[in-house]
Amino acid sequence: MYRMAMEQLKTWKKKRQRKPLIIRGARQVGKTWLMKEFGATYYDEVVYINFDNNERMKNLFEGSLEIGRLITGLELYAGHKVDAENTLLIFDEVQEVPKALTSLKYFNEDAPQYQIICAGSMLGVALHQGTSFPVGKVEFLDLYPLSFFEFMMAMGKEQFVELLQKGDFEMATTFKQDYIDWLKYYYYVGGMPEVVLSFSENKDFNEAREIQQRILAAYEQDFSKHAPNEVVPRIRMLWNSIPAQLTKENKKFIYGLIKEGARAKEYELALLWMTDCGLVHKVHRVTVPSLPLKAYEDLKAFKLFLVDVGLLSCMVGLRQGVLLDGNELFKEFKGALTEQYVLQQLKTLKGVQTYYWTAKRGTAEVDFVIDTGNAIIPIEVKAEVNLQAKSLKTYREKFNPALSIRTSMADYKKEDWLMNWPLWAVEIINITH
Repeated sequence: MYRMAMEQLKTWKKKRQRKPLIIRGARQVGKTWLMKEFGATYYDEVVYINFDNNERMKNLFEGSLEIGRLITGLELYAGHKVDAENTLLIFDEVQEVPKALTSLKYFNEDAPQYQIICAGSMLGVALHQGTSFPVGKVEFLDLYPLSFFEFMMAMGKEQFVELLQKGDFEMATTFKQDYIDWLKYYYYVGGMPEVVLSFSENKDFNEAREIQQRILAAYEQDFSKHAPNEVVPRIRMLWNSIPAQLTKENKKFIYGLIKEGARAKEYELALLWMTDCGLVHKVHRVTVPSLPLKAYEDLKAFKLFLVDVGLLSCMVGLRQGVLLDGNELFKEFKGALTEQYVLQQLKTLKGVQTYYWTAKRGTAEVDFVIDTGNAIIPIEVKAEVNLQAKSLKTYREKFNPALSIRTSMADYKKEDWLMNWPLWAVEIINITH
């Protein structure tokens, strides 16, 4: 299975001033597979250490963090010498041994020749528990579920992806029904690697659902295993409220939907825990779309999306039959799956921050506003071909952006101030703006 993150790992390997690399991401998005695959493909040797329930490694890192001593311990554990030039050291579930995280500082300062990649699904949580973190001494890579392009590649449709990456919309539009069909499958299957692998082999929607249900059950178990006891019930309630939050007309998160009378303060910790685990994406409202957007975010108003569109479609009980009903699927649940899908693709774009905008009295709303570092681009998401972009017009009259994007089921079209972007090509918005 091809992951685009592999290119980032290859770039990291070639760097002269390379720091230990930490891969962040929710459980089951493929961190372990990616690290092992990278090691097997580009190194002579790999030393893989899983810190989960690993008493020996815990003891090794509890002692002195002098690099010579640590390397000796790792060599004894691996059963062979560690040649810094040709060996990849993989620390998996590194949050289980906080001292191993701390050691990255010393590897970076005293022995930068060693090539170390780490991952941990509960990393964010560990950091909030006061773990001594090697700030400035490590690099990060964020891994998400497979994007739509990666999904198509897993299905053997590489040429369709290449067509879009080249920006050949004329040819792509000729095959738009193929893109639409694969997009429907992606809404249902999503991008969790295990589900995609199963679907690529068997094309069995029922099996895909069973695996998604297993993943959701594993997440629920994580709540009780890793979160503080007093927060667990609130995490569960918040998690289970997300589909209802996204299927209402205005997708702004409302605490009262969790339970009547619920207040922000009661759910702060639960929300922090879920964002730290990478299970949800929090998209804040901005009051004024000026650079940098972060300076204008409204911390009280936000939308909450899940880590994966397939998991959302499983939670809302999307029927298989809807895959055959023309383009009805894109409108199901008030376009919740479509907005989730668009956000998920935007998250994979490097160096892009995502927000949304509403007028003060709520008379207009632009679904997403992205900050590319040198431009602010409003994006309106339409789940169908109805193309009235009233909110986008209001936004344009008010702020006069150089470019506005509307993504929908309609074909690619560039007008003077508005670009219509097909939903199946969202992933290249940033490349060609």
